[in-house]
Amino acid sequence: MPPLTLSTFLGPCRGWLLVLSLSFLTPNAEAKLNVVVTLPDIAAVAQQVGGDLVQLTTLARPNEDPHFIDPKPSFIRILNKAELLIHGGAELENSWLPSLVQTTRNPKILSGGSGLVDASSGLQLLQKNTGNTDRASGDVHLSGNPHYLLSPDFVATVATNITRAFASADRVHESNYATNLAKFITRLQTKQQSWRATLQSGTGSKVITYHHSFDYLLSTFNYLLVDTIEPKPGIEPSPTHITTLIRKHRETGVKYILIEPNRGRKTPQRLAEILKAEVIVLPLMPGAVPNTDDYFLWMDYLVTRIAPAP
Repeated sequence: MPPLTLSTFLGPCRGWLLVLSLSFLTPNAEAKLNVVVTLPDIAAVAQQVGGDLVQLTTLARPNEDPHFIDPKPSFIRILNKAELLIHGGAELENSWLPSLVQTTRNPKILSGGSGLVDASSGLQLLQKNTGNTDRASGDVHLSGNPHYLLSPDFVATVATNITRAFASADRVHESNYATNLAKFITRLQTKQQSWRATLQSGTGSKVITYHHSFDYLLSTFNYLLVDTIEPKPGIEPSPTHITTLIRKHRETGVKYILIEPNRGRKTPQRLAEILKAEVIVLPLMPGAVPNTDDYFLWMDYLVTRIAPAP
């Protein structure tokens, strides 16, 4: 009987030991792309394109006002590890995001970094402002109204922007992202036809909103925004302003008053009672109400809420 040696003992194990050792020395080809997204609406589109190939983390919660997110310390740790940071642009996150990014010192997502992605790139936004921008003008966005994902007409461009960013950061799965984008756009086109058919009889309906949050939604489906409860963006209404709204629209046939979930109900409800209109609370982001996390479920819900009664 040959003497027992370490070589004899390990002989049968060498194969799996080699595999195990190589697994620590070579990168994991199946590692997901680490993507941080500022807002739930952008995340809902990014998920459609990225699928199982990306690990998505969304900073803002669905029921928060995207203009004023509380920058938690945990955000810094999350951003430090990000390979991509996708933001909405149009100054929507300016009050909280830039300082966070600077604190992380992650070169990929700093200004000019390869991992910083503006989802609004290439869009022709409503209400682009080139005039007075002092506080008396309210919370004005120079680049235009940032709530563009409420229009299905803008979503294909946003999805394409995100696809390019994914493909650039993860060349191995470039064709997968392109396939996901094609499937998303095909489904989007079908759903757009359905949404337009549902809202066709509402064409021309007059609407008052609290903030300029739903302009894209109304414009896309040919509803008429006739006024806002805010006298200027971000400025709360005075009793005089509400009186003016009542006098102006008492006989104009306003059908809906649209507000976000974070708005108080008292003033919109009083206005609706006088104008014989209906107050409708619409989620500004996917996931703000149950069963609306998916982009299409969110849009289905919005369309159903403003659809005229049969």
